[in-house]
Amino acid sequence: MRAIAGIRARNAGIYARIIALDTVAGAEMHLRRGGIEQACATWHHAIDHMDGVYSVRTRKAVRRMRGGDLARFRARGLRCAAELDERARDFLVGG
Repeated sequence: MRAIAGIRARNAGIYARIIALDTVAGAEMHLRRGGIEQACATWHHAIDHMDGVYSVRTRKAVRRMRGGDLARFRARGLRCAAELDERARDFLVGG
């Protein structure tokens, strides 16, 4: 996974937004491949990097995830999706 290696090579403090958006792309890739639990875990890492970042793009990514990608799994009652949705909601309210 070249994208993950690139994420690790960047300075998290300076490039938090870029790292977060790269991690979002990784989560979306896991989801496309059918790995909902891995996608949720990766999304949690993305939100970790969004802490303290004020970016329209990161907030848009979180809204897109909640409204589209995650909604179908949340509706099925998947615990990881419900927990991620709660965290994402808190992130959007807090920012």
